[in-house]
Amino acid sequence: MGTRADFYVGRGEKAEWIGSIAWDGYPEGFKDKGMSVLNATSEANFRKAVKAFISGRRDGTTPDMGWPWPWDSSHTTDYSYAFDEGRTWGTNWGYGWWPANEKQPEEREENVKVSFPNMKDRANVTFGERSGVIILGG
Repeated sequence: MGTRADFYVGRGEKAEWIGSIAWDGYPEGFKDKGMSVLNATSEANFRKAVKAFISGRRDGTTPDMGWPWPWDSSHTTDYSYAFDEGRTWGTNWGYGWWPANEKQPEEREENVKVSFPNMKDRANVTFGERSGVIILGG
């Protein structure tokens, strides 16, 4: 299975979801092509960086394609990234935010669950390349 990531502008239940990837969504997966996502200093630059990072990826999903996951929020997504307060923030499984261009804390804040929008009404679940699921056949 892939390491999935969701991208937002803003944080909390009113955040705007702007895309997802199914593979290499962990911070180290952004080396080279995705560093501009983690280092964005304006909303416009973040939007542009996310669009470029997702563009051309077979595992990328944009909002016009619908929410790709069989769960209703990013609480079940490996990583989520959000641009807010002039920088990009990261969270792992929805536990606490950290500045995404800094080292991920070794211990997550189990008692600090962040909020995400409910995406149930935007669902367009896929089990193809955009899902990150590996299906082995015989």
